[in-house]
Amino acid sequence: MNYIEIQNIYQANNLPDEQQIQHWVDAALQDHPSDTEIVIRIVDEQESAELNQQYRHKSGPTNILSFPVEIPEGIELDLLGDLVICAPVLEREALAQQKVLADHWAHIIIHGVLHLLGYDHIEEDEAEFMESKEIAILNTLTIANPYQQDNNA
Repeated sequence: MNYIEIQNIYQANNLPDEQQIQHWVDAALQDHPSDTEIVIRIVDEQESAELNQQYRHKSGPTNILSFPVEIPEGIELDLLGDLVICAPVLEREALAQQKVLADHWAHIIIHGVLHLLGYDHIEEDEAEFMESKEIAILNTLTIANPYQQDNNA
C-alpha cells in the first residue's frame, strides 16, 4: 500500500482531492514492489520560488520540486521522498498549453514520483525513457500524451 501525506498550504477551489492524488501516485508506483510513503506539499509561488532558489539555484517558482529521501544503510524506512507542487504555476501551464487542469496535475505528480524513483531527464536518452514511462502511465489513466499536446500548442 502506498501512503501519501498532503500538506496543502495553498487554498483554491480547483485543487485535486486526496483520492485523485492517491490514484495518480498509485499509478506511478504500479511497478514499484514495496510500500511507500510520499509527502506532497501544495504551495504558493513564494514558497516554490524560495525552495527553487535554495535547492536548484534557479529564480522564480516552478511546477514541481522532487526531494528523494536518502536513507542511511541499515535503516528501514518506507519514505520515498517529498514533492512540492506550485498550484498557481500548474494552473497557468494548463491554461497556456490548453490542457485539462486535472490531467496536468496527474502528469506533474507522476513526473515527480518518477523523479523520486530515480528517473531523470538531464540527458536526452534519459528524457526519452522518462517521457515514455510517463506517457504509458498516463495512458492507463486514459490521459492523452502531454508531450504531443505541447508540440501542437
